[in-house]
Formats: sequence, structure tokens, C-alpha cells
Amino acid sequence: HLRRTVPMVLTLMILGLAALFGTSASQTKCYGDITKVDTIGASCKTAKAEGLSFCGVQASEKIAEKDLNNMNKYKAIIKGTGLKTCVDPALIAGIISRESHAGASLKNGWGDNGNAFGLMQVDKNNHKIVGRWNDEDHLLDATRIFIGMINGIKAKFPKWTIEQQLKGAVSAYNGGIGNVRSYDNMDIGTPGNDYASDATARAKFFKKQGY
Repeated sequence: HLRRTVPMVLTLMILGLAALFGTSASQTKCYGDITKVDTIGASCKTAKAEGLSFCGVQASEKIAEKDLNNMNKYKAIIKGTGLKTCVDPALIAGIISRESHAGASLKNGWGDNGNAFGLMQVDKNNHKIVGRWNDEDHLLDATRIFIGMINGIKAKFPKWTIEQQLKGAVSAYNGGIGNVRSYDNMDIGTPGNDYASDATARAKFFKKQGY
């Protein structure tokens, strides 16, 4: 009887751990489905700066692919952050790729001439710096800032679909809620005039890589 009970207990423990650490669709679509966000990808300006001769979604995917090895170093904490915040890990990865090339473009964890911190580039002039540049505390802090942008965009554009609001929040993460004036032109004023379009296209790539 005991020998039969132990495997059953172990099975239940494994299932429990899977439920705890697994990232189900319902746990990452609280703010919309990233796969349903429309995007035209990277602008030619952004693509050219990355050494590419083509633009659009294909360029975003190529940039994301270059970042994949570095991104995979942080896959566990990205997925952990997604689970704790209900933000799709693929979208977190897309923002990380756009902000810091998964850390490759940072110097001692800092970018933007020493003004922005960590994988998700939190602005030290507007936010308290939390955690180390490449740890989960930083990702949780930055993702909660992003959730603040989602709530701000929802309040500003209540008639937008949930996916439109999600994309608007990605743009606002870079340019601020005030810079998002319309859906079609939300990225005007962001670097390359394509921040949300590029970041969401990269996110879709990371989604296919198991994020």
C-alpha cells in the first residue's frame, strides 16, 4: 500500500509544480493576445541601424534571432516574471530585445548614456532603480511599470480593443502615454518611429521560440 501511495504523491507533486511554474495561455493573456496584435515590424531606419538591407516584420525577426542566444540566458526569469505579472513572457522578451539586445548593448548594466538601467532599460530619472540589471527583481519592476502603461492607455482609449491597448502600452513604455495620440500613429516620436511595431513583431518571434 505504501509503495503504491508514494508514486501517487510524487505524481501529484509534479503536477502541482507544473501548474505553479507552467505558463498557461490564461495566465499570460490578461492584457490581450500578442499573436493578435497587428504590426508592420521595424522601420527601414531601425533596420538600417541594425545593418539590415530590408525592413518590416522580416527585419524584426532577424534582429530578434540575433538576440536569441543572449535572451535564452534569461528565459527562466522572463517566464517567471510573466507568470507573476500575467504579462506574456514573449512580450517581455520583445521589449528586452528592443531596449538592450538582451543586455548586449549595455555597459555595466546601463544604457542611454548612463540614464537607463537593466535589460528593460528603466529610466533612473523617473523611477527608483530596483534589483540587479539582469535579475528577476529588475524584470518585475520594469514589467509593473509596463502594466502601469497598459492601465493608462486603457483609460485614455477605452474604445480600443484589448490588443490595440496592449500595443499602445508598448509604445507608451518608450515614449510615454502622452505621446500616444492615435492608433495608427502611436509610434511617431519614438526612436525609428516604430517602437511598438518593432517590439511586438520581435515578441511574436520569441513566442515561437517557447517564450
